[in-house]
Amino acid sequence: RLGREARASLAAFLLGASVAALPVALGSPAALLAAPGLRGRLALAIHVASVNAALLLLYPRPLYKIAVRACFLGFAFGCGLLLSAGRSAWRHFGWYMCSLSLFHYSEYLVTAINNPRSLSLDSFLLNHSFEYNLAALSSWVEFTLEKLLFPELKQITWLSTVGLLMVIFGDCLRKAAMLTAGSNFNHIVQNEKSDTHTLVTSGVYGWFRHPSYVGWFYWSIGTQVLLCNPICVVGYALASWRFFRERIEEEEITLIHFFGEEYLEYKRKVPSGLPFIRGVKVEL
Repeated sequence: RLGREARASLAAFLLGASVAALPVALGSPAALLAAPGLRGRLALAIHVASVNAALLLLYPRPLYKIAVRACFLGFAFGCGLLLSAGRSAWRHFGWYMCSLSLFHYSEYLVTAINNPRSLSLDSFLLNHSFEYNLAALSSWVEFTLEKLLFPELKQITWLSTVGLLMVIFGDCLRKAAMLTAGSNFNHIVQNEKSDTHTLVTSGVYGWFRHPSYVGWFYWSIGTQVLLCNPICVVGYALASWRFFRERIEEEEITLIHFFGEEYLEYKRKVPSGLPFIRGVKVEL
């Protein structure tokens, strides 16, 4: 069952995504955002204002904080759909907007379903870290500059399709890991073992020890392949690899402390899933 936070977020996300229906309402082409004109800009402004007013009326402040974030992500998803439907050079950026917004919203929704006790506004991962936000900004700047200087680079559809497939694979693997782990999954590494904490080794955890990190790793690189951002592809790969190497070592120290020999046996049998990352070294 969906709790009230999950229901509010889902309704708000769909409300925000309804921006994708504006071309139908206006009788305009789907590429409304590529060259909106005064009429299109006015329609977008009215949509944003009316949706926010509806959220303020529908939800008390605690739920409004959830709803407004979900609505923002839904709006980004809807705008991404509009760009994707067009034939402009921004089409692939529309794919990216859909991927990014859906990733962040689904992080919250799956947590709300799976482990509501750990649910918070941080579950959207919108304020993950300064480095994460800087990486996102860098990818937008690179895409925009290269689109102006080398427009043909941003129209390699087969390469963007490969990136989109990486994004879909990575996000599906991460969400499968979250659902398989159930209440054991948390966005924050736990330093104390709870009474319900168990070692999960089934499903996708039988393939990799850290499937949620594997999914996120390939999702993040896939977003840059999708955008045909050569500099950020390399930068994201290196930065993500370093981050997950350190995160996995930190987490495995905790898991060995929690589960002892049981985890060590699991570690011997199942790979981490990330290239050249073996996890914490254990002195025997």
